[in-house]
Amino acid sequence: MDLDAVRLYSAPTTVADTDEIARWLGESTDASVETRDRFLGGLDDETADELAEEFARARVLSPYERETGNTMTGIVRYEERALENPERAGGVIYDGFAVQRALYPHAVDSSDDGTLSVVLLDRVLGTWGDDGRWHKRVVVLGRPTLVSVPGLYEAPAKPEAYYKEKSKYAMTGDVPPREYLENKVEGDFLVEDDPRTTDALKGYVLAGYHYTTTGDAFCDDERCRLYDAHRQEDLVRAQLREPEFCEEHAAVYDTDS
Repeated sequence: MDLDAVRLYSAPTTVADTDEIARWLGESTDASVETRDRFLGGLDDETADELAEEFARARVLSPYERETGNTMTGIVRYEERALENPERAGGVIYDGFAVQRALYPHAVDSSDDGTLSVVLLDRVLGTWGDDGRWHKRVVVLGRPTLVSVPGLYEAPAKPEAYYKEKSKYAMTGDVPPREYLENKVEGDFLVEDDPRTTDALKGYVLAGYHYTTTGDAFCDDERCRLYDAHRQEDLVRAQLREPEFCEEHAAVYDTDS
């Protein structure tokens, strides 16, 4: 499918630089790319009420239970507050495909096949796996494409030593700073508000464009930005180190090729 334009929606509670991602995507593809404010911001009351209930329905209740959703009044009210004040949200995993279905009627995609909406979200998204459990994801491909900024830090597994070191502080809630963990734990990984966030997100935003135009989800080459990394060290290699692309995808997206 040909795409004339991409609309990239920001997640202002995160460190992601939407303008920089849009610039890179515009140089790497034939589409015009424009940035928009937060997708879930400035909603009218009816839409906000509707989406609050949809987010409540999309809540993952247990890592090992397929059924989702809790629409008790208190939960819906929480989601209403989270829509209005996103900095207060957190600690919840949502069914990525359910969120995608909820947002579709409000995205430009529903009326214009030539434009793709890519929504950066400050929510953690997951999908149900064949192994009978939920897995956090960085990106949910489709229309609109959803990119979870916290998923960048939480979905790919960090080195085992990281979790052991962090667990020492679990009782006090005093999580050590990123610099401490990076120096203490061997291996390269991203943590919340990492200054490399913007660069690391570029490949996932491109994946939304790539999937929509070609029907192919990801690349099997671990050195390519279109690789779907399941470990942090693989994410760092794919998104932050040279080369940017495998030979096949460099011919399509690499501006230096």
